[in-house]
Amino acid sequence: MDFQTFRDQVSTRLKLDLNSYKETQLKRRIDSLMSRRKIEGYRQYLHQLVTEPKVFGEFVDYLTINVTEFFRDKKPFEHLEKTILPEMLRKKSQLKIWSAACSNGAEPYSLAIILSELTPEKKHRIEATDLDPGILKVAAEGRYPADLLRNMAPGRVQKYLKQENGFYYLDAQTKSRVQFRRHDLLSDSYGSGYDLIVCRNVQIYFTREAQEKINVRFCKALVPGGILFLGSSETMFNYADLGFERMVSCFYRKK
Repeated sequence: MDFQTFRDQVSTRLKLDLNSYKETQLKRRIDSLMSRRKIEGYRQYLHQLVTEPKVFGEFVDYLTINVTEFFRDKKPFEHLEKTILPEMLRKKSQLKIWSAACSNGAEPYSLAIILSELTPEKKHRIEATDLDPGILKVAAEGRYPADLLRNMAPGRVQKYLKQENGFYYLDAQTKSRVQFRRHDLLSDSYGSGYDLIVCRNVQIYFTREAQEKINVRFCKALVPGGILFLGSSETMFNYADLGFERMVSCFYRKK
């Protein structure tokens, strides 16, 4: 079985659209995972993915590249906190936000912390989604190693997290501000009425065609004037054709 047939079979039998991932990066990662498991070929690996839930779970976890941290990329988050969100809150008292491909939850919890300080008496709707069910369990637990807090002000760490046995545990009130659920950006339906969608450092793994489809769907999911927050390494070159206007680096507003 060649790699393209493997990709097609995974898409058909396991409902994971591997054809929307950049082929070179994807093949390198899958070949590395197969080598670690001492799997000789794609046919054998496909059989394990279909028949062994543990192997499939490991595959999804490896595919989704769960790397993030609190307030990742300080400058864009400062702009979000000092300019974007205050401007939104002047027009609307309660916001609906989607953190897409949220990984371990550090990103949506960062949003929850900012909003709890900007509007202490308001509880906004923050939805957080990811393809990987395993990482969603990690997110819901709210337990983090110290290195994921390096961009977080010491005062905030002390206020919102409790250190215990070498880990930091997020307080229950902050956790309650975020609702987690599984979602596949490539195949599942999108919600609507979002004021802000945050999807950072994810689309770099997708083909240009897949990126455009996702961003068109993000645009439809946003309210008029709603904002899409991308990662520092991501650029939407044809943003005008997709229904956006560029604000500053990382931020795009729906026309």
